[in-house]
Amino acid sequence: MTTTPETPQNPLVRLLNMNTSNEVGGRNLPLWRQIMLQILTLIITLEVMFPIMYVVTLSFSSKTTRPSTLQIIPKEFSLIAYQQVLDRPTANPVTFLELLRNSFLLSFGVGAVALLIAVTAAYAFSRFHFKMRQVLMVMVFIPLLMPAVGLSTPLYLLMNGFRIFDCGGSIAFEPFFSCSSSGSLIFNLRDSLLGVGTAMIAGALPFAVWNLKGYLDTIPHELEEAAAIDGASPNQIFFLIVLPLAIPQLAVTFFLGFMGHWQEFALPWLFLTKPGDYTLSMTLYNMTGQYANAIPWNRFAAMAVIVALPVAITYIALQKYITGGLTTGAVKG
Repeated sequence: MTTTPETPQNPLVRLLNMNTSNEVGGRNLPLWRQIMLQILTLIITLEVMFPIMYVVTLSFSSKTTRPSTLQIIPKEFSLIAYQQVLDRPTANPVTFLELLRNSFLLSFGVGAVALLIAVTAAYAFSRFHFKMRQVLMVMVFIPLLMPAVGLSTPLYLLMNGFRIFDCGGSIAFEPFFSCSSSGSLIFNLRDSLLGVGTAMIAGALPFAVWNLKGYLDTIPHELEEAAAIDGASPNQIFFLIVLPLAIPQLAVTFFLGFMGHWQEFALPWLFLTKPGDYTLSMTLYNMTGQYANAIPWNRFAAMAVIVALPVAITYIALQKYITGGLTTGAVKG
């Protein structure tokens, strides 16, 4: 014989224990617990959003001095800081469009090239069985165990070894050829966006390969076998079946790579010396001085907002692919 729990007579107790989960069976979610969860969520939201709102508020200020109070509601709405940043971001003769171009070339180019290489490597590790396959997978994983800054020294020396000299009528490409006498340096791979991009690709590939390999393992082999029976070639299977099903994870991998490369500071700062090759993150660091009172805080905040906007726009553009699951229901069993 089963007994039903007694309903509390107190209206307030009944209200607080009211089920808010909209489920007839299963776990109940009382109103008091729902309120506690909502309060906790609001606290976390305020903690996360407060620094962002503070920087946005500071960017609308016309004063360059350090703020003395914490404000999230602007007392004035001035775009002078944005205008100054767009007109002359630094004391160097570099325009904002040049800085934006350099950052875009590095982030988008590195993300696209790393994604192209990683998806083919991940597909090979996922579908093909060859000698030393497990050893190679471990070797791909090893760079992830090391800090990115720790790899900067060997990458610096490697990139600095590829240089082109004018030997007075002939061209020498080190390390393969060298001038018999001293020559003038024409090109240094280390001190170029190409060299920095190559170094960043080397750092982005291990994570991209592991991330995509795990996702490609979840795509059923039956789809590829059925396509092969219908006469599809290996290239058609890869480009017309595997890649469309992997679009959500490709978008996630590209977005994470784009976000990290857009905000990358260490490698460009160590490698680049010419102001014409500087990126937005390097320019943002250059706006900081030795003393806090010497920093133009409103321009610093405006530059921070401008640097963050492309990441937000990229996420909004890729959101439906990031949150989607295109493989759901691909195979019925």
